Parts: sequence; structure tokens; C-alpha cells
Amino acid sequence: MAQVPPLYRHSYAPIIARALDEDFGAAGDITTDAIVAPEARARAAIVARRDGRLAGLDVAVDVFATLDPSITVEHGHRDGDDVAAGATLAVVAGPARVLLSGERTALNLLGRMSGIATTTRDLTRAVGNNKARIVCTRKTAPGLRLLDKYAVRAGGGVNHRFGLGDGVLIKDNHRIMAGGVEPAIERVRQRLGHMVKVEVEVDTMAELEEALGFDIDAVLLDNMAPALLAEAVALAGGRVVTEASGGITPDTVADVAAAGVDLISLGWLTHSVTNWDVGLDFEAQ
Repeated sequence: MAQVPPLYRHSYAPIIARALDEDFGAAGDITTDAIVAPEARARAAIVARRDGRLAGLDVAVDVFATLDPSITVEHGHRDGDDVAAGATLAVVAGPARVLLSGERTALNLLGRMSGIATTTRDLTRAVGNNKARIVCTRKTAPGLRLLDKYAVRAGGGVNHRFGLGDGVLIKDNHRIMAGGVEPAIERVRQRLGHMVKVEVEVDTMAELEEALGFDIDAVLLDNMAPALLAEAVALAGGRVVTEASGGITPDTVADVAAAGVDLISLGWLTHSVTNWDVGLDFEAQ
């Protein structure tokens, strides 16, 4: 796979700082500080324990660099690479205390991100030659949305909204509060500029037909079986972007894609992450 454009370090630096603060607390690493001399140095290989799609390697390395900027790194792979079990992803070298104390924070982030990327890769492959793209949602771990969504991109997927201000998504509760689809759309169109996209969630063909009568850009087809999705795509006729969501699993994603939708959004992609097994193998110097 082509390399995914990197994250800006200043964007994720606060995430690393919060994670280290959480782990170090007020007392610091009392185990390492008692056992390891301040001047001791070590090399450590970041090693994949299973095959998968890599995401978050630079973030993991920057955990160590945050603790000591003198850390050196030799990359064996880059984000977006498919790697085999046993592959050395990178080798970091520097003060042994830094490598030991930063190990868990670095591997937590790398394992989560690569787990998301690997699942996204597998789902993208399951879509096959259909046009549908795998999309994440806002169902991310609090405080980790930047990293979760980057991992989806590394896996070959694309991002939905990063936040509430990125675009309009009129859901059933919005319709209830507005008194229907039409007043909800009218209100957002009056308030927002021409660059803002408008999507409407629908549960039935009747709701879809109603929504298509207004000036919208996309429809979210919620909890529809593949056969009904195919009907919905035919009714939309390419006038709007069609997004399937709700109840989609690895076993059904191919059938959903075959229905002809443009997007398949999956909340569990980032809220029920399967951690990718990765370790840090030390060598004293």
C-alpha cells in the first residue's frame, strides 16, 4: 500500500503527554528507577507479534522522544505497510530508563492504531471490486479521535465527520425536534454556508423518497438489509451519496457493498477495537 500521509506531531503531542502523565502519576516509575542505573543504555526492537497493517509507529516512537529527545530510531517499516508476525518495525536506542518507562504507553497506542488499521484493511479487501468505501464514525475513544481516524486511513478507509462542525447529519431525533425533514433542512440551509454538506438519515423507503425531494447531498440508509439497500440505491439514482450503516459485520459487508452503496460506515471499527499484538524486545548496551 502507498504510504499514508503522516500526522503532524504537534497535533498528537498532547495525547502523548496526557498518556504519560496518567502512567507516571506523582511517583514516577518506581520499579525502573529502583533497578536501572541512570546512566544505563539499551536498544529495543519494536516487533510485530502477528501479521497486520501498521499504523502509529511514529506516534509510538515519539513517546520515547517525549521522555528524552536524544532517543535514536532506525525504521524497518512505515505506517501503511503490511507486516508479518516477527517483523522488526523499528529499533529505538537511548537511556534504558526511558525505554522501560515509555514502553507500555508506546505499545498501547501502536497496538490500538494498528488494530484499527488491520481491521479496516480486511474490510476494504472484503468489499472487493465494488465501489463502496469503508468509513469510520464519531464512535471513537474519548481523546483519541485523531489517532483512531488516522488509523482508518492507514488501513485504506476514509473518514466521516471528525466533529459536529464538519457537516450536517440530520438524524431521526433532529426530525422529531424540527417537526419533520423539510423544516430541519430549511433551517440548516438558512443558517449554513455553501461549503457545508447536508446528509439525512432514513430508515425506510418512504423516508428516503421524502428526503430526495429536498436539497441534500447524501443519505444515510440505516439498518437496511442488502436487498433493500439495492432498492434504495436505485431510487437515489446517483443524485446523492448513499451511505449504509447499522448492523453491518465482516460477514455481511460484501453483500452490503454489492448493493451499490457509495459508503459503508461502521461504528465498531473504532469503538470495539481488537488490539494488535506488538512487543518491545530489549538488549542492554
